[in-house]
Amino acid sequence: MNGQKILVTGGAGFIGSHLTAALVKAGAHVVVYDNLSTGRQENVPRGAHLIKADMLDLTRLRLAVAEADIVVHLAARVSIRASMDGFYEDAETNLMGTLNLLRALRGSHVSKLVFASSMAVYADMNGQPSIKESDTTEPISAYGISKLAAEKYLLLLGRTLGIKVAVLRYFNTYGPGQRYTPYVGVVTIFINRLLNHEPIVIYGSGEQRRDFVSVYDVVRCTIAAMNWPGDAGIFNVGSGKATSVNDLAGMIIHKLAPGATAVHEAEQHGEIKNSIADIGHARTTLGYRPADQLADFLDPIIAAHKANLTL
Repeated sequence: MNGQKILVTGGAGFIGSHLTAALVKAGAHVVVYDNLSTGRQENVPRGAHLIKADMLDLTRLRLAVAEADIVVHLAARVSIRASMDGFYEDAETNLMGTLNLLRALRGSHVSKLVFASSMAVYADMNGQPSIKESDTTEPISAYGISKLAAEKYLLLLGRTLGIKVAVLRYFNTYGPGQRYTPYVGVVTIFINRLLNHEPIVIYGSGEQRRDFVSVYDVVRCTIAAMNWPGDAGIFNVGSGKATSVNDLAGMIIHKLAPGATAVHEAEQHGEIKNSIADIGHARTTLGYRPADQLADFLDPIIAAHKANLTL
């Protein structure tokens, strides 16, 4: 990474800010492109340059891309539930914003693009132990559709533009610095509800299983994909381990409100019941080895959110 010029769209957000900090530390010249709708200016590390602009602003995108060797495209509206009502806005940012980036890349000297996709592109596991990249992609949310469509455009047009493309399907990412919203990041949602003396709300039985992967492992895999010499590929980025929503709630309740119980409400349309990554392809091709355990990160995440409550 040392000396490379890297453009990170959405670089002021949760994953983007962790990635940008790691790239700056590695000696890269980093430009963050973010409209700050959910990202924060203070998340941009010293040494990185911020362009405050929208993905639909082709003029600003072309200027940003012109100086880049590698683009990491993280900018997105990231909410499965909210995408069902806001399907137009979801597609406008996630799909049309990506197509605008492709327009900006024409004639550039960018050699590599890494795209942050999502486990939401898959169908439910239907009894499988885990999901492989070759398994069925039948999204049940507007968000998943926009991400899958963006993948296909990037992989198709990357070839015609002469740009190598790595698609990373992130699973449920957690870690310090995740901004609280009612829709994204169940670890953060559960912690904030208990800190605000509200019960944890679980939609459905709670036996649905998720693959929780730390933001640090996600960053390590993303950097590995940036260094990967292949022309095009799709990779799951998860821990490869299953945790039920009930078990997650139990771990957080034990730390913050022993004896409390969760409230169960009706299932939410658009959410996959079970989603655990098969990370074999990323392991063998990218050298990805997830190192972090969910249980080890709950205390620092809780501490960070407690600090925010006192600000």
